[in-house]
Amino acid sequence: MSTWILLRGLTREAQHWGDFPKLLQAAYPEMQVVALELPGNGVRHAEPSPTTVRELAAHCHAEAARLGLQPPYHLLALSLGGMVATAWAEAWPQEVDACVLINTSFGAFSPLLQRLQPRAWPSLLRILLSPTALERERLVFRLTSSLPPEAHAPLIQAWAELRRSHPVAMTNALRQLLASARYVAPWQAPVPTLVLVGAGDQLVDPHCSHEIARRWRCHRGVHPFAGHDLPLDDGPWIVDQVRRWRRP
Repeated sequence: MSTWILLRGLTREAQHWGDFPKLLQAAYPEMQVVALELPGNGVRHAEPSPTTVRELAAHCHAEAARLGLQPPYHLLALSLGGMVATAWAEAWPQEVDACVLINTSFGAFSPLLQRLQPRAWPSLLRILLSPTALERERLVFRLTSSLPPEAHAPLIQAWAELRRSHPVAMTNALRQLLASARYVAPWQAPVPTLVLVGAGDQLVDPHCSHEIARRWRCHRGVHPFAGHDLPLDDGPWIVDQVRRWRRP
């Protein structure tokens, strides 16, 4: 049985996928769907985060083996997770059948001011300085989603509970930022790749994803309004794009 492996981004954990794994599982009942944690996040929050994307990929590859997950793997990843998925596919291309990269960026392809948009910096500072987990998650939601926050108060509360139960250390957040800043992606796609873009992304300029698709000459899909957390904003759209592109 082949496997869909899901990888989240900076400081976020497997539970932040919400209902998306169930949507993907329903579309691919013949496959496993497993969300892995990056070291330093979620249930692995007490571990030190590696300072390179390739080390993060090696940790995730080892975790997949430990769990007995069977290749070929299909990697679906968001933001920093997209870099990890790319490094994984580059290191073990014989085990990876395809990658789906969502709202990610590569330093060699896009400048810093696109990879982390200046208009997002005040929000990021407020997140760091906010005194409570709930307020931080409200700010994260506003920054990463195009959905109305007032309609998703229970979800934001659940995120705050995750932050309290699995606190990500500031040192780990900085180590993950360092890893993403240092990562040098390959100049060609290591495996067949689909790039998905939220046109409403306020954190990472959508141009970063367009540039990956242009340089790699790979397929892309553009959501007209979704934000950085595209799986939250429109998970069914992602599943539809993946099924249209490639059915493993």
